[in-house]
Amino acid sequence: MPVGRRARSIAIGVVAGAVSALGPGQAAATEGQSPVGDVRRVVFVGNNWAGTADVLAPGTFEKLGTINIIPDREERMQEIASNPERLAYFLAIREAIGEGNDQYVDDMYSSNDGRLMIVSRPSFADVVAISLETGEIEWRFPVDGQRSDHMAISPDGHEVVVSASTGNVVHVLRVSDGKELGQFPSGGSPHENVYIDGGEKIIHASIGMVYTPLDQPPLDPTKGERVLQIVDADTYEVLRRYDLRAALDEKGLEDFSTAVRPMTLSPNEQKIYFQVSFFHGFLEMDRSTGEIQRVKRLPNLVPDMPREQYLLDSAHHGIAMNPSGTRICVAGTMSDYATVVDRDSYERGKLLMKEDGKPYWVTPSWDGDYCYISWSGTDQVSKISYRTGRIVDTARVGDHPQRVRNAFVEQSLIDGLPQG
Repeated sequence: MPVGRRARSIAIGVVAGAVSALGPGQAAATEGQSPVGDVRRVVFVGNNWAGTADVLAPGTFEKLGTINIIPDREERMQEIASNPERLAYFLAIREAIGEGNDQYVDDMYSSNDGRLMIVSRPSFADVVAISLETGEIEWRFPVDGQRSDHMAISPDGHEVVVSASTGNVVHVLRVSDGKELGQFPSGGSPHENVYIDGGEKIIHASIGMVYTPLDQPPLDPTKGERVLQIVDADTYEVLRRYDLRAALDEKGLEDFSTAVRPMTLSPNEQKIYFQVSFFHGFLEMDRSTGEIQRVKRLPNLVPDMPREQYLLDSAHHGIAMNPSGTRICVAGTMSDYATVVDRDSYERGKLLMKEDGKPYWVTPSWDGDYCYISWSGTDQVSKISYRTGRIVDTARVGDHPQRVRNAFVEQSLIDGLPQG
């Protein structure tokens, strides 16, 4: 349901001091970002089908408010309706990817000063910056092609990269004004992006045509080009492309897909842990050699489900290592569970389950003690202890939560926003 165009950004139920017990600007790992000024830490949860983003307090997990991500919905819909090609893609995205729903929120970050939320909006094929003071759109960037997807923000907060799903490129945008600074090529359906080496490089993966029904291993080549590559964050030059097909075959994994889904890295960034299409578990790859070193198989609780019924080919979609590198939190998407795996022994913890939960994304908390997991099927987000592997808190959010990100909001905006 569309929401008001001039809606205020966050309706705060509990204001000063509710976001965190920590002092403003305290240094910690917030997606690699560094806070600027008098800010408080929050958690953003993007509700893809609702077109909103909920704001949670990381300490109490209390919902502080909701941001309208589509204040320009009427304008965008008129624009789409007037362009037959654009309308055809819009409807196709709704049916093939959105399960009959429009996709309004894919990924989101805050600016380092806590004044902007940067959001990719798949169905509108764009990226926008929304003022957390006024709720209005500060800038808008239409991506190449017909759909925007995963993003990443540089540690200094100056640039954001966004995958253009049908444009087969990744755009690099300036956070302050949305100006395109450059772009780099990808394979089919560009997807995940992660800044590495202190922001000097970006590791990027494309997933190919996950929306086709040609899902059996012999038909894997029909999915298009899948890439796993490292890109120079200054020149946008592709520095290396891994031959993942060769690496999988060498490990005896000939039937595995080369479509890399979510990924996480060891603290020294020399090991890459990633999920691939159709596989219940994850792989460990040595970054230097490109060798698959370990394979972690996790329970498949839907053994009789045909591959064609997997949600966008995602057996699992969500993985995050804690900052100390000892635990890995995993979203078992098609089996409706989350679990925590010991990095050294590869032993898993208890399967944390919600009926029809559909876990969709995992993000480590800024202090590294917890992982946040979104349950897209039940409209909830849970906080899981890395140490115990148990759920310690759950919050109700909007329709179809997907991406969860640590973020900042300027303290003055929290104090001054209306209660609701």
